[in-house]
Amino acid sequence: MAKLSSLTRRSFCGGLAATAVLALAVQRGTMAQTPQRDIQRGELEVPGARLYYETHGSGPLMLMVAGASGTGNSFASVAGHLAAHYTVVTYDRRGFSRSQLDGPQDYGRRLETEADDVRRLIEHLRDEPALVYGSSSGAIIVLEVLTRHPSVVRTLVPFEPPAVRLLPDGQKWLNFFFKLYELYRQSGIEPALKEFREQAFAEPDRQAMARAMNLQNRQIVANAMYWFEHELRQYPAVNLNLDALKTHADRIVLMAGRESRGHPAYEVNVELSKKLGRELIELPGGHLGVATQPAEFAHEFVQALASAGHGPKR
Repeated sequence: MAKLSSLTRRSFCGGLAATAVLALAVQRGTMAQTPQRDIQRGELEVPGARLYYETHGSGPLMLMVAGASGTGNSFASVAGHLAAHYTVVTYDRRGFSRSQLDGPQDYGRRLETEADDVRRLIEHLRDEPALVYGSSSGAIIVLEVLTRHPSVVRTLVPFEPPAVRLLPDGQKWLNFFFKLYELYRQSGIEPALKEFREQAFAEPDRQAMARAMNLQNRQIVANAMYWFEHELRQYPAVNLNLDALKTHADRIVLMAGRESRGHPAYEVNVELSKKLGRELIELPGGHLGVATQPAEFAHEFVQALASAGHGPKR
């Protein structure tokens, strides 16, 4: 693959990476409503990287894995609400923002490496399994965690994982992701981003993404570029190990946004609910409800887990 210029690397913030920008932008409107709690910060050395993480609140451990943004900032608003019930841990995934790479990377095994990062972080923080939540491509990561490292997972919540191979029209979506990448390479950010949000998201998410674009933030753009090169085409194409997931299905609580019905990431969880025999629970908002409606999202999240028998255990 041809090396992109530094200008090009800074110019893309599209696709699912809109989640990152939205998460930061909506904080301006929601932070005043977010309970303010002490935040503890730390770093963990892992093979090839240093993981930056933050902890909020007290109680049972809850680790949140971001999607396209790659950063714990995606959960800044909702973490304050959840911290009344859990010790909420957010972190920057390797290669994003404050989790800098410091060694060779095996990009052919990136998903397995990220699952191992989650395992190492949980084991570093506690000597007991955790509630593990993943949003979007982060949900694909946490499904891999349960497959490979079930001992660190008490409850798993995959929120709208875009593992589109599960869909009857999955090849159409895989082709779309590759075409989106080519559109970006040929025409730049704006056409690619517009095409992505028009095809893959519900209207409220489209509007929020369009409002939140801030291409002046170089860190957000750099994160998006990393995602674009190593995740957009790769993670949706993963073949989930359904046999392994069925073995641990009693730990899985599938969740999706009400406004996402009919859109691909929501429909993946519909398929998973059938294959795993698990109920699909709807929460406020769409794919980005964790950022656009954090208080409502957190309230119904905690209630849903309690109703499913997976509430906080102190």
